Amino acid sequence: MEFDRIINRRGTESIKWSKYGEDVLPMWVADMDFRSPEPVITALHQRVDHGVFGYGCPPDSLLEAIASHLSDRHDWDIDTCDIAFICGVVTGFTHAIYCFTQPGDRILIQTPAYPPFLVAPESTGRELVVNELIQDKNGKYEINFDDFDRKLASGVKLFILCNPQNPTGRVFTRQELTKMAELCLKYNVIICSDEIHADLVFSGSKHIPIASLSPEIAKKTVTYFAPSKTFNIAGLATSVYVAKCSEMQEILSTSMRMLLGHPNILGLHAALAAYQEGRPWLDAVMHYLEGNRDQMVRIVTQRMPGIKVSSPEATYLGWLDCRQLNLDVSPHQFFLEEAKVGLNDGSEFGAAGEGFVRLNFGCPRSVLEQGLNQMIAALEKRQ
Repeated sequence: MEFDRIINRRGTESIKWSKYGEDVLPMWVADMDFRSPEPVITALHQRVDHGVFGYGCPPDSLLEAIASHLSDRHDWDIDTCDIAFICGVVTGFTHAIYCFTQPGDRILIQTPAYPPFLVAPESTGRELVVNELIQDKNGKYEINFDDFDRKLASGVKLFILCNPQNPTGRVFTRQELTKMAELCLKYNVIICSDEIHADLVFSGSKHIPIASLSPEIAKKTVTYFAPSKTFNIAGLATSVYVAKCSEMQEILSTSMRMLLGHPNILGLHAALAAYQEGRPWLDAVMHYLEGNRDQMVRIVTQRMPGIKVSSPEATYLGWLDCRQLNLDVSPHQFFLEEAKVGLNDGSEFGAAGEGFVRLNFGCPRSVLEQGLNQMIAALEKRQ
């Protein structure tokens, strides 16, 4: 498993590698620069060799593989009839907003937030309500439960949870999840849980699906995840949702048939191979990513004065606080122009992200170090 191998992705229709010019090192959008698991590649070759690509349907073996994965990795036992497919998690939670709320209803999110969370409510004619996460003295993000309670009580109909949290890398504890879930039950709020990074949790933390807490919570929750981040196959556009409530499942599936079409037949085959045979690759890549995370935190802490970073508990994304640099431009623009490193602009994650950048360390370690060294050089030149 050659995670140190540098693979040329320019000219491969990659969003990540085509946004900026060839003089810029892209370390932004959340896909990894690693070759996907060999069982996935083999399965795709075999399916392509068949030569017929009609409408697809998920095989029972895929449903069983997903249920087994959730049980083995997250201690969540579900029935295969609770599982359904959608082309993407963003499509999924937008679909849920349409299905379970009405125009003018209030949708709660926690910020800083994955940018589509910020636009989904208003783009569907709903109202965005924000519960801003707060940082402790070490920079770790925590939930402001007093504000969370007040916002739910204001008439919120649906809460979009992101756990593990993007961009902060928090993995919420059982206590935190239980308190959020109980408040949602109190105010009869549906939980739409984005758990796409659930498999990318580092040692010392444990992902707990919020729907696994109790049958009562499960009946008010739709959970979204995918093999896309886990096995680096986002371009195959195959995601999963789980709804334990038969009424919710029926509402989702009925409207989806009319609006969202069929699963991607190649994506289904890739997902099957990933969930059945990808565990060794996943374990290996997590070991490598943990090394990258530790290297990033060490270099930023020791060699980038004015920048703070809290070690992420999950994801392959670093959330860098650049507010003490007192730049004349946004840190995103500074590092793009002066370091030739393309990062995510923190302001895109809401007002709570102003002065931050998000850095993708899902890449060969030499590439990570190159990007960090270019950033260091730009900061030293500024002094």
